[in-house]
Amino acid sequence: MVKIEINGKVVEAREGDMLIDVADDAQISIPRFCYHKKLSIAANCRMCLVEVEGAPKALPACATPVTDGMKVFTKSSKAVAAQKSVMEFLLINHPLDCPICDQGGECELQDVAMEYGDDVSKYSEAKRILGDKNIGSLIHTDMTRCIHCTRCVRFGQEVGGIMELGATGRSEWMEIGTYIDKSISSEMSGNMIDLCPVGALTSKPFRYSARPWELKSHKSIAPHDSIGSNIIIHTKNDKVLRVVPDENEAINEVWISDRDRFSYEGINSEDRLTAPMIKENGQWKTVDWETALEFVVKSLKAQLTEPNEIGVLASPSSTLEELHLLQKLARGLGIQNLDHRLRQVDFSMDKICQAGPKLNHSLEEVESLKSVLFVGSYLRKELPMLNHRVRKAQLAGAKVFAVNPYDFKFNYDVEALVNTNLVEELKGIAKAATSMKGNVPEYLAAVEATDMHKEIATHLNNSPSAIMLGQIAQMDPNYSQLVKLCDDIANATQATFSVLPLAANDVGAQLASFVPKEGGLNTVEMLSSNLKAFINLGIEPEHDVQDGSLALQAMQAAGLVINLTAFDTEAQRNYADVMLPIATFAETAGTYVNATGLKQSFKMAVEPQGDAKAAWKIFRVLGNMFELEGFEQTHSNQVLAEVLDSETPAANYADISLDADKSQDLISAPLVSIYSVDALVRRSASLQATPDATVAY
Repeated sequence: MVKIEINGKVVEAREGDMLIDVADDAQISIPRFCYHKKLSIAANCRMCLVEVEGAPKALPACATPVTDGMKVFTKSSKAVAAQKSVMEFLLINHPLDCPICDQGGECELQDVAMEYGDDVSKYSEAKRILGDKNIGSLIHTDMTRCIHCTRCVRFGQEVGGIMELGATGRSEWMEIGTYIDKSISSEMSGNMIDLCPVGALTSKPFRYSARPWELKSHKSIAPHDSIGSNIIIHTKNDKVLRVVPDENEAINEVWISDRDRFSYEGINSEDRLTAPMIKENGQWKTVDWETALEFVVKSLKAQLTEPNEIGVLASPSSTLEELHLLQKLARGLGIQNLDHRLRQVDFSMDKICQAGPKLNHSLEEVESLKSVLFVGSYLRKELPMLNHRVRKAQLAGAKVFAVNPYDFKFNYDVEALVNTNLVEELKGIAKAATSMKGNVPEYLAAVEATDMHKEIATHLNNSPSAIMLGQIAQMDPNYSQLVKLCDDIANATQATFSVLPLAANDVGAQLASFVPKEGGLNTVEMLSSNLKAFINLGIEPEHDVQDGSLALQAMQAAGLVINLTAFDTEAQRNYADVMLPIATFAETAGTYVNATGLKQSFKMAVEPQGDAKAAWKIFRVLGNMFELEGFEQTHSNQVLAEVLDSETPAANYADISLDADKSQDLISAPLVSIYSVDALVRRSASLQATPDATVAY
């Protein structure tokens, strides 16, 4: 540690830290444009020039390391003159169009110009004008406003992992653009909007919707994957207009994925169901809540003579409170057929243990891994923020391997084994791993391990290491065998095995016991058993179940289908008997449990549209109408308190059998697009216009 003096104030800092970071920690303001704490130092805007005693000229604070006894002046006449000169040059070519610029009100250039700009320009020549570039459906460009800070370029290289934007030309002829007019396709590209200090890159869906000072901010949790990214929802007139990241170093740092940023468009979709509807004599009619709930109770009572003929399916993106009360209601009525695992087809592991997926590392620990093995996972599209952490580990020297049915394009170096039979490849790695330990199980005796299998096993023997089983493996007909093999590899090496939770509340659903027990049926069994009735929470079975056609047939064959949904669709009208409008994540309070088991609660940002209600409130009322005990809650916190003491079952994969190998009967498991995972993202027009929305394997 060293001591330096800034504007007469003695500050302690680590030797070698950059002056701008030390000043920020001491809450001493230094203007900047190109500097960002998560990006490399470029020192090209020169706005952070300060006076350092003994230096012949002003120095950039972002690129000047501190030394013991250094004396720095940020407000001296020399420093201010340098900063004002830089500001003058930056404004030479900048257009005077603040009134029509979407960045107005939250523009760093505006803010700094107020303090360091001059009221008269000495520049009389023509300003430079650049044409706008169409780089996709998410980001609007106005490159005349660009001040060449290169934050967007560095983000693509250092965080996004793809150099999608770059600089051509020099000096005032320099331009930021894409390579031969391509669109931006990174799943984290929207962060460039936050990084841009001016109005050169702005949100295309939000464009001209509101001014920043008109917006109200609400802290919330992203509802589309298990990372639980912290977000801020911006609203105006009780309508969601924008979503931006909320800083949380332990979870999402300062970034969010495009899926979490732009899916809010679905909340305001034309498909929104805003009033309860029931079908009578084949005709749909809008009714009030009392009529709709009486219809539900009456219809369900007629089916309760055979409760084992009723199935309950719920979205794994439902809140902990919704899932808890729904299972409490169902089990109170004697219904045991409950499941949230909609994309799984192999449930043979349930007989041994019902341990749900969980990431057995903290997100920060992932960055320090020495080796990682992906099994049936395109992590970049499944969990972008976890993939970002793995990428940081790879850049720090970690070896990353993958066993996949397709050769996916990761944004860092991955050595891949490509085979449609994942079991075959994992047996080879398991043979290599157990051979190193000198304890080869009988089922691996005849397996031959290749050099690649041995290399993977060797690297996994370096602690800390991880095996991560992803979406494709979880949809595989040999899922239980893949889990068993991964567990055996982990036990024979230094690796920690994790089945990756994918949806926002996969871990929470297990915590709420939203899985079949006491002889209850799982998702595939329900859909294959000609059940007489279904209750669906927040799902569109034809899209959210892996075998959509099987789900649709089951719904059409059932005598009663009760859908609690935020959206009204033609498909539902064909098979449902009642549709109850529920609130989306922004319109309700609740809790998500992220991949590591962290519970994060959030509050309502806007009122539900029309007559829509929070789903947990609907279940509370139904519980009372059925005269069940334990449905007196008046606040979501009271529901949460009932679940807080619950624990997910411990994983025990040792007894899983590998005898019933179904690898010869492989069925094609389609990769679920990053923008098809739930009803909300499917209704975001901007996301559906991106290349990722149409990807198919």
